[in-house]
Parts: sequence; C-alpha cells; structure tokens
Amino acid sequence: MSNLREDVMAKLNAYQPRMETFLSKLVQIRSENPPGNSYPDCRDLICGEIGSLGLEPVVHQLGNPGSPTHAVQTFVGSGKPTVYFHGHYDVVPVFSAQQFVPEIKNGKMFGRGTADMKGGLALMLYAAKVVSECVPALKGRIGVTFVPDEETGGAKGSELLARNGILGKDGIAMFTAEPTSGRIWHASRGAVSLKITTHGKSIHVGEHYKGTSAFDDMVAIANHLFEFRSEIARRETNFTISPEAARKSILLVGGTVQGGANFNCVPDECGFTVDRRFNPEESLEDEERALLDVIHAAAHPLRPVSIEVIQRAPSSATSVDSRPAKTLAGNAGAVLGQVPMFEMCPGLLETRFYSQAGIPAFAFGPGLLSVAHGPNEFVDLHAVMNYAAIYALTAIDLLAESAG
Repeated sequence: MSNLREDVMAKLNAYQPRMETFLSKLVQIRSENPPGNSYPDCRDLICGEIGSLGLEPVVHQLGNPGSPTHAVQTFVGSGKPTVYFHGHYDVVPVFSAQQFVPEIKNGKMFGRGTADMKGGLALMLYAAKVVSECVPALKGRIGVTFVPDEETGGAKGSELLARNGILGKDGIAMFTAEPTSGRIWHASRGAVSLKITTHGKSIHVGEHYKGTSAFDDMVAIANHLFEFRSEIARRETNFTISPEAARKSILLVGGTVQGGANFNCVPDECGFTVDRRFNPEESLEDEERALLDVIHAAAHPLRPVSIEVIQRAPSSATSVDSRPAKTLAGNAGAVLGQVPMFEMCPGLLETRFYSQAGIPAFAFGPGLLSVAHGPNEFVDLHAVMNYAAIYALTAIDLLAESAG
C-alpha cells in the first residue's frame, strides 16, 4: 500500500499546476446562489476540464426546459460497484467582487468558493484521473458528480438527479469534499425552512384606524415561535459534535425580514423567514407538523397568512463502523499522520440523498467551515493535494474489496 500511496502522490504532484489552474478558473466564475448565476459557464468549464484529461463528460439537463440547470458526471473504470465523488459548483453570494479574483498567498488560495467547495471539485476530479492511471484495471467505477443549487437546498440539482434515478446508481459509497475542518461528517441535520407573509390593509398613518397592520400579525406569530424555540433548545443530539452548545436543536426566527412601504404607512404586507434545523433523532414529518401548528395557531383567524417552503430535507446518518467509514479514516490517517474524528455536521449535507438510498455517505474536505462563507475564504493548496490522495486511495481500496 505504501508504494501505491507514493505512486498516487507522485502523479498528483505532477498534476498540481493543472489542478490549481482549474481551481482558479472555477473561482473566477460568479456562480452565486442565490440567484443562480453563471451555471452554464461552470458546466462548460467542468466539461472542458474533464475532456482535457481524456475522460468523457456526461451532462444531465435538469428542471424547466426553458430555464434548465445542468449536472455533470464522468466515470473512471467499468462495472456496477461505484464509489461516488460528489460536489457542487454554486457558491454563496460574495462580500465584494474582489472575491472572484483568486489570489495565492503563503500556500493558500483566497477567493469565493475555494473552500466551499470548488477546491473540492478540483481534488475529486483529479483524484479520479489519478486512479485511472494507477489502477487501469479497476474492478468497478468512480463516478464524479458535480451539481448546481446546493447552497439553496438542492431542489434544482441533486434532488432532481435523485428523482430521475441517476444519483448514486449502483453506489457502494459516496464522499463529498465539503469544508469539514479536518473532521469526517457522517451525519447531518435536516431542515424545514419557510417564508411567512402576513397580509393587511395599507393606509396613511393619520387614518391608521382604517387600515390593518400586517406587522402586528407578524409579531404575534413571531412571539409564539420564540416560545416554541425555547422548547426546541432543550433537545440535544447524542451524536458527536462540538462545542457543547452545537448539540441543541435549532429554530432561527427572522433570518430575513421585510415589509411595509414607508414609515408613515400602515404596512399591508410583512414577511420573515423561519429556519428549523433538527437533529437526526428528530423526524422531518413531526418537526414540520409541529412548526406549522404553531404558525397556524398564532395567525389571526380572519386574515390570510402565506407560507412558502424554501427547503425541506430529512436528516441523515451513516454508521462509523461501516466499511467506507473505516477505509476513509484509515487512509486519512496514513496521509495526514492523524486519524480524523467523526462528527455530525451542524448544517445540511447532500450526503442525505445517498444515505436515503442506503449508500454510506460522508463529507470530508480540506477547507475550514469557519471561513467558508466569509469575506476571506481560502483553502490550503497543500491540503487539497493530500485530500485528493485520500480520495483516490479510499476509492481504490473500496473497489478492490467489493471485487473480492
């Protein structure tokens, strides 16, 4: 195995300049989500990179034919057992346009998406390419899958692939190079995210008695949700996660708030978001029902309330005793010199689409969660190379075991 590890690292080192160039080009594409900018540019760049490596890109058109999104896949090897490397090419909005200008300082590349997770895309694609060179008679396949729309819940990306029977086909394991800060995330929270809008009647403040304030109704609902939040915060997960405060179940009220036309008008419409993030021990259906019950009970009986579902997703978990878990941890320990801890992700992961299909799924990537959505996002380029080696070695081991 040590000789194989050395061979993998040597081939990755030879590809390092191309990997960094590819990452730099990805960062320059302004694929902010929301609203979903420049997805076709990402698709074309990824397809071009796959082709330049002598691999075959497979493009899946998703969603509305008039305004489609696209997922891109490529496969290394042949046969049914498939290890999936999965990632997303959309990024959260920037703080300034300068974040689309990648800059390398002290071995780190700065720019939007370097950590979350365009650096991950680069390492996964090149890991697959190196496997094809180190083990040309691979007994099974590596399926590299790059999707849009992860940052807003995956409804226009992975969810559609899963619904069409494409995502995870013949899969025996899935890995995604999210910014996990040196940990392996084997579980994640679920989510019910809503936008609540109350409706009233607008009129000049001087005749306020003739109007109906949507703000008053919004406050009434929000106050009931604050009471519900206190109840939710008493629930804690049994999964490993740090710090201790992160164990609590979550209800965020008012992530965004908007309404009214002017300071001197009774507002005819007010809206705010509610983000319910529940632990793996809690049920999507139960938590959604409880949240809606609170909202409906607090709403004015004679005035309408609109509820828009922003995202709805179950939690997920994979056993740390599974073969893919042990193989990933073992190769990470061999490459990094220290076996990483398994933890629950504090947020939502696309591992859920695979684990729902019975495929062991994990997130493990070189970025830091603490910088991923911030103004100074970066990824350590040496870590990118190490994680590429871990992915390559893990896929080789799992497919060899599957064939045996």
